Amino acid sequence: MFMRNGRALPLRPFKMNRSVYNSELTVYSKESTIMSERATAPVTAPAATSAPTTSATSATSATSATSAENLPEPNAKLTTREKKWIVYDVGNSAFVMLSTAVVPIYANSLLQSAGQSNIVSTWGYAQTIASLIIAVMMPVLGSMADVQGMKVKFFTGFFLTGVVACCAMALPLSWLVFLVVCILATVGLNGSLTFYDSMLVDITSNERMDRVSSHGFAWGYIGSTIPFIACIALIFGGPSLFGWSTVACTRASFVITALWWVAFTIPLLTSYKQVHYRATANQVGKAIRGTFRELRTTFRAIRRNKPLWMFMIAFFFYIDAVNTVISMSTSYGTQLGIDSTHLVMALLVTQFVAFPSAIAYGKLSGRFGAKTMITTAVIAYICIVLFAAFFLRSATEFWILAILVGLFQGGIQALSRSYYGKIIPKNRANEYYGFYDIFGKSASILGSFMVATVTSITGNPSLGVLSIGVLLVLALVFLILQKDPMKA
Repeated sequence: MFMRNGRALPLRPFKMNRSVYNSELTVYSKESTIMSERATAPVTAPAATSAPTTSATSATSATSATSAENLPEPNAKLTTREKKWIVYDVGNSAFVMLSTAVVPIYANSLLQSAGQSNIVSTWGYAQTIASLIIAVMMPVLGSMADVQGMKVKFFTGFFLTGVVACCAMALPLSWLVFLVVCILATVGLNGSLTFYDSMLVDITSNERMDRVSSHGFAWGYIGSTIPFIACIALIFGGPSLFGWSTVACTRASFVITALWWVAFTIPLLTSYKQVHYRATANQVGKAIRGTFRELRTTFRAIRRNKPLWMFMIAFFFYIDAVNTVISMSTSYGTQLGIDSTHLVMALLVTQFVAFPSAIAYGKLSGRFGAKTMITTAVIAYICIVLFAAFFLRSATEFWILAILVGLFQGGIQALSRSYYGKIIPKNRANEYYGFYDIFGKSASILGSFMVATVTSITGNPSLGVLSIGVLLVLALVFLILQKDPMKA
């Protein structure tokens, strides 16, 4: 079904040199001081003190702090800063939805025109390549982005890559070139999401993270339906209204989606301030030169933090199912012979179901805890995969599947993002989210590769879907064994 790769898809503590900290604090804007000591709550201390410092950044780790009274109460209304962060989910989700529902169908038509077949395998391999690129790049770039002012620059670069590639998809391309452009657009999207996710620690507090993250996914679901409905109306009604071909209308939908993506990114770009960072702006060169040394230190810190690495392994397995269902659902339905109209309408239903469900998940996490709600969603996904493998044969079953996914998809993605943000050091957020992406995107590589390979070998896409169930069971085991640091 639909939604982002979790994303998410989906990263060391340093001894603070107080003289450097005090001198550099003056460069913060007034807006960047809204974070209180609660935003760097003691729960992150074990991860933040488990590794030694390195010479490259030992004197440059910094985080702004103000009095707690400046921070909104956990149940207070969303702040302007939080709302401007949330709307990026509205912008990028339009592309995610289009690439889930329309792009595979369009790619399949290009394949058939070239005498090719088996869209499940072809699309699966394309998604695998995109995920591999992100998994390799993000830890290194994430470490660099933990330098003051760098996070928004990397975010902007990947965002623009995605938008330009989305527009380029409207060009008359062969199926192979089209898939290459799709890969670039996917890399741009998922790269921007890594930095976007890590911005969460800068715009809100631990107590509000689940709620804010859930609202992001929820409004992303509902907001993305507006340009999507416009694009679908154009694809189906354009030929008779404007005299355009269906292909031309489909290509125009790529441009419409790119413009929507840009419009809902501007508020974030014009308001975001990086509050937590490991090195100040005048020490960029030294921090970047020490990047690989920092990555080794962070990896050792994660390895020594048992609750953190157990969650990351569980995340690796369960987000595989989520991302694979997202990226492969339409191509799977197409392979089964389900009419494209039913596929598109069912995915719209997923969006409308997911909107209240994601918000409800955020509220329930306040009562039962984020980990409990994540575990519940994993169990639900096991049932969903079994249903897809054994019972999905017609449009009716696809509609049922769309509703079931809508109930749990946004919740598991939103709470994974916020739960992870609460148990990592805030001033290393981008680097830690880079490792988060390794686990999330590597899972995507494994999941889509498994589905594509099993389908190619057996000729039965249902067996490919069923293979995901093994990963979900493994995720459930690690979640049960992990000790929740938020309840320690």
